[in-house]
Amino acid sequence: MIGDSEQYEERDTEQTPAFDIESPVDDAKVETAPSFLRWLGELVLMVVLAFVLATGIRTFVLQPYVIPTGSMIPTIGIGERVLANKFIYRFDTPKVGDVVVFDDPTGSVPTLIKRVVAVGGQTIDIHDGAVYIDGVKLDEPYTHGKETEPGDVLLPLRLEEGQVWLMGDNRTNSHDARWFGAQPVEIIHGRAFLRYWPLNRFTLL
Repeated sequence: MIGDSEQYEERDTEQTPAFDIESPVDDAKVETAPSFLRWLGELVLMVVLAFVLATGIRTFVLQPYVIPTGSMIPTIGIGERVLANKFIYRFDTPKVGDVVVFDDPTGSVPTLIKRVVAVGGQTIDIHDGAVYIDGVKLDEPYTHGKETEPGDVLLPLRLEEGQVWLMGDNRTNSHDARWFGAQPVEIIHGRAFLRYWPLNRFTLL
């Protein structure tokens, strides 16, 4: 009896071994939320940086323009696209022959594109179908032989320092400085240097 009792107590006090049992965990599910949020955050950051970069480039470096009129035909046609350098005149001044984009002095449209024909200190005159700078006939192959007639502005005119005289290459169909006069260089946004569309007309200006 004693033996049976001891054996019974021994069996009774014997406990089931304790195991450190953890709930099953799906690592993939645990990682999904943080990974998605991290990916979303990186995507938003990339979009913001791209926007800031594009805005900065457009504002201070390069900007595309669509040509709405035929005042620069045949150099640039209606609907063609050009790229303008917007920082060049931070380090230099407009030169005779530059094709520039500028604020429309008449306010009819936001911007115009014309060619610099004279700059500050020069005297411009138009007669006999040609442009004269300081009494010398200006060589203008870009007009393709079209005659230049005067407009409403009284000529000859000596430009003040910091002024430019702007005219379209299509002299028979261009509302330009002959009507709105010499303009301050501050209205110029940049120098158009590349016609990039259409592709078959891709060329430096």
